[in-house]
Amino acid sequence: MNTRAKGGSARGARSLARIAAVQALYQMDMAGTDLNDVIREFETLRFAATEQAAGTGETDAQFFADILRGVVRRQRDIDPAIDEQLATGWRLIRVDSILRAILRGGAFELMERRDVPARVVINEYIEVAHAFFDGDEPKVVNGVLDRMARRLRPKEFESRAADATES
Repeated sequence: MNTRAKGGSARGARSLARIAAVQALYQMDMAGTDLNDVIREFETLRFAATEQAAGTGETDAQFFADILRGVVRRQRDIDPAIDEQLATGWRLIRVDSILRAILRGGAFELMERRDVPARVVINEYIEVAHAFFDGDEPKVVNGVLDRMARRLRPKEFESRAADATES
């Protein structure tokens, strides 16, 4: 596992916000950093470095803060929902810390950010996983978030299923 996101292609403001949110959630999980302190730290120090590494413009700071606040506010709902989607015998607490942060961010967006289509959430967090991991972790993110999305937002998946049966 890489300990920090790999540099690379230009990313959009919300994509950068998701990467930063995963880093902040990781920091909060590992170091016990306070929510407001970590938001302030990223807004004043870290966004510029992340933007430079990604080769793009500004990070969506409001979206970043919304993800962090939402994960903290809904963690009692998020963690059991993720646990339900993990392979038998696996619990979220046993999952790598960065992977746990990725799954929590994605789960929050699926639960509360109805303005972002479920497929976009899934694809974005798969890309975030690719920024941190070279192994099977992006597949884990895909599987967990896809199952969660189909349970939480079934209507978003009905039209494609109907199209497939008509073909």
